[in-house]
Amino acid sequence: MNEFSRLSGPPQQPKRLGLFINGQYTERANMEYLPRSSPGYGVDVSEVALGTVDDVNDAVAAARGVFERGSWSRMPGADRARILVKAAYLIRERAEELAYWETLEAGKPISQARAEINDGAGHYEYCAGLAQTLHGQTFNTYGDDLFGLVIREPVGVVGLINPWNFPFIVLSERIPYILASGNSVVVKPSEMTSYTTLALADILREAGLPDGVYNVVTGTGPVVGQALAEHRDIDVISFTGSTRTGEAIVRASTTNFKKTSLELGGKNPQIVFADSDLEDAADGVAFGLCFNAGQCCVSGSRLVVEEKVHDEFVALLAEKLKRVRIGDSFDEASQMGAVVSTQHRDKIESYLTLAQEEGGQIAFGGERLNITEGGRFLRPALLVGIKNNMRVAQEEIFGPVLSALTFRTEDEAVQIANDSPYGLAASIWTKNIDKALGMIRRVNGGRTWINTTIAGGPGQPLGGYRQSGVGREAGLTGVEEYTEVKSVHVGIGKRNHWIS
Repeated sequence: MNEFSRLSGPPQQPKRLGLFINGQYTERANMEYLPRSSPGYGVDVSEVALGTVDDVNDAVAAARGVFERGSWSRMPGADRARILVKAAYLIRERAEELAYWETLEAGKPISQARAEINDGAGHYEYCAGLAQTLHGQTFNTYGDDLFGLVIREPVGVVGLINPWNFPFIVLSERIPYILASGNSVVVKPSEMTSYTTLALADILREAGLPDGVYNVVTGTGPVVGQALAEHRDIDVISFTGSTRTGEAIVRASTTNFKKTSLELGGKNPQIVFADSDLEDAADGVAFGLCFNAGQCCVSGSRLVVEEKVHDEFVALLAEKLKRVRIGDSFDEASQMGAVVSTQHRDKIESYLTLAQEEGGQIAFGGERLNITEGGRFLRPALLVGIKNNMRVAQEEIFGPVLSALTFRTEDEAVQIANDSPYGLAASIWTKNIDKALGMIRRVNGGRTWINTTIAGGPGQPLGGYRQSGVGREAGLTGVEEYTEVKSVHVGIGKRNHWIS
């Protein structure tokens, strides 16, 4: 029987996690490790190697070496596709193990972790097709003497800095796209959620990926992340995380003017009109708030509701939130798990205090819950009496806290929704299709939904406006993001000499 077939809780001993460089795990005699306390249990479940600048240099050298040799970068697309398909198969084969560790380190419910692992495999299958269909353009309009081509080439070595909230699915929204276009990569996972990134190294190696194409250097942002962002032999830096850290990444990237792809913070509006199906909208808003305990960059953290149904909708929503099943992460029935760390829980609670100081009220929730010994659980909070200039309506809390605001007209709803430094996501709830399409055109957001939220597949790009980032991941755009565009001009026939 597979050791992960009976999921029950933390392991007896913490799992020690090393570095993966040039196709093998690397340990040094003086290697330091950082313990990771499980959000759901408050006990150490893993020990993560603290990589150094030298480790980053070794990993980048391995990635650059294999890229220049061409064993992956010049491999035919059909061959790359077969490896990506095999990786998807192996991910699904190890889904219980990956979900187990995702739950342990991130604190999310096991049902959510399983779904994310399987969704992640789908990205590899999708990218197998893109590896074979990525193409350029031809220009046959220059006359008899000149022919033009535009071709796409892999950009080189990618530095990928991954977040703690969705360690495997965010990785899957980047790695197969980076690989499909022929690049090599050095990944820094969050020091809080490193297991599945290292497990992927085994999966890709077994699938046939050449050594050095996929490398993992675990450790902290100020050391490993900074070294990747500054490294002169990295061609693209991809980062998912806070806007403040994204700003630092951009500054560091100027060492060699590397390309940047950044998915950053959000303060995303859920706009609810009176003519929507209010019960559907309440369920969707509750899901958008509670998914991953609100620790989600596209979480719907601002409720912008039409004034004449505010009281009715808040009552419906509060009733929904009362019935959210918050529980042990390994309970199959749990819908919402634990908050990632004690420090983060304290930050979320400080915003609840701030909301009341600013003049708002807590209509529902916000209290700690004693689910498991040592677990860090919070009931989702619904704030009312909020104005859009309050800090709780402008700043990303990154937890299960929803600020309710009201509007009277479509113009006012748009003004409130766009009055934010961010532009990552937005949802519109209305049964009037003209209104829905008109609003979706006017509201800022790289990922938007009508009568649903946090839904979609690998075919559509991800990213944001303004302080929510630059660039796009996933979809065809996600592969093109990691290519260089080259114009080729071909002279035909005898040259008409300039010098006679």
